[in-house]
Amino acid sequence: MFENILERSFFDNPVKSYLVVIGAILLVLIIKSVISKYLAGLLAKLISRKDRPFNTDRFQNLVLRPIEYFLVVVTVVLAFGSLNYPEVLNFKIYRTQFFSILECLSNSAMIISFIWLCIRLLEYVAEVLHEKAQLTHDRSDDQLIIFFKDFFKVVIVVVGILLVIRFGFGKSIGNLLTGLSIVGAAIALAFRESMENLIASFIIFFDKPFTIGDLVKVQNVTGTIERIGLRSTRLRTTDKTYVTVPNKQMVDTILDNQSLRTQRKTETKLELGLASTTAQIKDFVNRANGILKKENVTDSAVFLSDTGLQSHVVSIEYFTNIELSVKDFQQLRQTINLELIDALAEVTVDLAGNKREIVINNNTSS
Repeated sequence: MFENILERSFFDNPVKSYLVVIGAILLVLIIKSVISKYLAGLLAKLISRKDRPFNTDRFQNLVLRPIEYFLVVVTVVLAFGSLNYPEVLNFKIYRTQFFSILECLSNSAMIISFIWLCIRLLEYVAEVLHEKAQLTHDRSDDQLIIFFKDFFKVVIVVVGILLVIRFGFGKSIGNLLTGLSIVGAAIALAFRESMENLIASFIIFFDKPFTIGDLVKVQNVTGTIERIGLRSTRLRTTDKTYVTVPNKQMVDTILDNQSLRTQRKTETKLELGLASTTAQIKDFVNRANGILKKENVTDSAVFLSDTGLQSHVVSIEYFTNIELSVKDFQQLRQTINLELIDALAEVTVDLAGNKREIVINNNTSS
């Protein structure tokens, strides 16, 4: 009786075949975590090295779900593939056999799960390299790893799409690649600026005019580099705004990398009144030179730079250590400026325009 039920045909397949398929799928669903951990362990042995530490837990967290998904998809495809295709389902949808649609979907699902696994492996390798790069003082390699991680992700996704077209939809990719090359050339012309920005991103990473964390000035925008992408560079300005600059402009225009300067320069011009005598100006210059003899001032110069009909111009230039913080630098400038004001008062020199004479003509006519 029971054997007769198992041999009974249902949708062109015996009941026994359906039970085997369902049992195989249920078995894989139950033990998929065990198999996934075992396969993850094998992958870990392939990519790990004895002389380097390997974070097994983090690796498994990245690859377990893609492996489980891949196992389930492969099991379902193989299990249902062992059954005979029922004639009742032999119909067309938009001139395509329903069985061909199922085959296309199943093959595409396997390819997508495999591409997902490849991306997760890439993310783990990128994380390991990023941690290693953080141990160095050079921050350019940190962003370089992020850049190439995004770049290879795009490459893997493009390869995955081509595999889906070839093995999922059964289309030849030879003619497609030929067509894509022509279309790509047209797209490259249409999106020339985007291609130029992409090329500029490679120039930035290999020429290294700046790195993450550098304070730069480009096209009247001053800010700290926070991210270098495939198309643009993001800066956090001194006003705490977030500015995006195309990479082409970062390469082609004059860029001032203020983080690479060895000293910080300050220049002040004082316009002294024409009533100032030569002795007073010399006395003030000597006092100003004494004021600039401070611990964090590395070099200085005070001199009469110009004279004319309106004023005598005294230029005060000094350099400070780059290690000095912005707050301490501003405090030092304030101290020097206050002492210069006191020096002007001590030598009794007035700034130009400080004194004005107002003449009122009160002419009355009878």
